Order: sequence, then C-alpha cells, then structure tokens
Amino acid sequence: MFRLLILPIFLVLFTLPRTVFAADPLEHGWQLDPEISTITFLSVKKGTIAETSEFAAFSGQITEKGIAQIKIALDSVDTKIDLRNVRMRFLFFETFAHPEATVTAVLDPAQLADLPTVRRKLMQVPVTLSLHGADVDLSPRVAVTLLDNDRVNISSVDPVILQLKDFNLMAGREKLEEAANVTITPLGIVNLNLTFQRTSPGTAPAIAAPVSGASAALETAGDFSREACLGRFDILSRSRSVNFAPSTARLDRTSIIFLDSLYDIVSRCPSIILEVGGHTDSQGQAAWNMRLSQQRADAVVSYLTRKGIGADRLKPVGYGETTPLVSNDTAQNRAKNRRIDFKVLN
Repeated sequence: MFRLLILPIFLVLFTLPRTVFAADPLEHGWQLDPEISTITFLSVKKGTIAETSEFAAFSGQITEKGIAQIKIALDSVDTKIDLRNVRMRFLFFETFAHPEATVTAVLDPAQLADLPTVRRKLMQVPVTLSLHGADVDLSPRVAVTLLDNDRVNISSVDPVILQLKDFNLMAGREKLEEAANVTITPLGIVNLNLTFQRTSPGTAPAIAAPVSGASAALETAGDFSREACLGRFDILSRSRSVNFAPSTARLDRTSIIFLDSLYDIVSRCPSIILEVGGHTDSQGQAAWNMRLSQQRADAVVSYLTRKGIGADRLKPVGYGETTPLVSNDTAQNRAKNRRIDFKVLN
C-alpha cells in the first residue's frame, strides 16, 4: 500500500518542468527593469548626519558581448523633500547643463561562463562614470546573480565612494552649504541594485530615454503653490547660473539653458510678479556698473518675454555694486557678487 501511495508522487515530481538555463548567460542581451531596481546615494552633513537619496528615472542594457550602459536622469534625484530636490538639481548637479549621468561597464563573458551552474559570482568590474562633464574610471566589486533563466541581478558588494572634486562638483557643494547653512562632506557613497530581464530572441536591448525628474520625483504637476514658488526663486537666485560675456549684457550659452528652466518655473507660478535684479562687483566705476547691471537685468527679462512670459510680470532692476553678498576682496567673492537675483514682489 505504501508503495502504491508513493509512486504517483514520485511520478509527479519526476515529470515537473525543470529550469533549463541558457548555456551562454549573455545570450540575447539584457534590458534593465527600473521598476525593481534602485540607485541610491548617501551624503553626510554636519559631520555625522547621513542622508540617503535615490534616482527615480534611469534605463540600461547589457549586450551579448557584456557591454553594459546605464543612463540616469539627474533631475529625477529624490531626497523625499521637494525643495531639497530643487536645490540638488539647480545648485549641485546643475541639471539644466548636465541632464544625465552615464555608467559604462564591461562584463567579461569568460568570467560569466559558469554562472548558470554557480548562480552567483563576485566580480571586479571596470566602469566609467560620466558625470557633470567628467569621465572617471572606477573598479567596483559587484555580485552577479542569475535569479532564473530570464532575470539577472547586479548589485554593489562594497559601497562605491565618489570624490566630489573628481566630478567638478565642489562649487555645487559650496552652493548647497550656503543655501542650507550646513557643512557637507565632499564625497558621495553610491549603492546599486539592478535587475535585468533577458531580451527576447531577435530583439536587441536598447536604452530608453529616462523619464524626466519633473514627473518621476516629487515635483507637483501643473501650477506650484505660493510656498513652492517662493522657495524655487530663492534657490534660483543662489545658483549664480546667469552669466554674460565680460563687460557686456550678452547672455552666454549655459545661461540660455538655465533661463529655459527658469521659464518653466515662472510659467507655473502665474500669479507671481518677479523682480529680476542685476548686480555687479566693485571693479570699475560705480556709474558704469549701475548701467551694466540694468542692461543685464533687461536682457534676462527680454529673453523670458520673448518666450511668452507677460512683461507685466517681470520688473528688471539694476543695483550695480550697491548690494554685495560678500566683500569684494577676492576674485572668488567678486564672482559671487556678479549675479542675477529673482525676488517675488507680490
């Protein structure tokens, strides 16, 4: 009787489908699944306070030859606080000029050949991170885990430590420190947890354009509240991102990109009347500085009105050298005093 009971169970177990792994773990390539993947980074302020943030929009692929690429939309940085996100975008990452970070890595197919058998491998992977105009080579240790025949996970084993100076981010750090009145440790600690789906036969993996941060992070769609508008214009004034050719009111290329972002914010604060204030350092004659600051404020207002902002909502004012932020005793301080401020009047 016992044998008669066991036999059907044995037959069922024997005939269950078994997972058959592809002989080549890179076969057909892999597509990143952002819904079940995370890219986080940790920053430290005041010496002891650690804060974890993440990116909400990214995409990626791994080709059959093991070439991996991930694109990160930097304006999707998510600290879980709206105005802190805005500071990170405009003051630190300067996403209006540097919208994406790109990670390029090379996975050695020979090292992965036994992955279907061992299922998990620790590997040192050569990586190039392109961020804020700099390309830096890294060699993080990662775990490659074959979850099943059609899913693989790649995660950092050790935190990846990035020095801000290597990515031209020290000026952004200084702006954040001024805005938040805190000290910030000049490094970031990054962790990756990435899951890829095997691409269907005959369909090459491809990198889709990441969703922009305006919809991927916390930013409200449509018009902003008055509080959100006030906070944004304060941050934009601190960015010092409107620049001109020396001794002229001619906007440079980066300033145009920044003003396009400013236009979006002004458009979404329709009840706000905004003063656009031009300021200079103390170099040169005071009368000349006053005229130049007015011309520069006029240039900003002219650009925004040409894009569609009503002229009655913008008031250009030149202050010359009369309202410095700091003393004009060093070149660095004079650069801070040469600025365009945005002040809400109503």
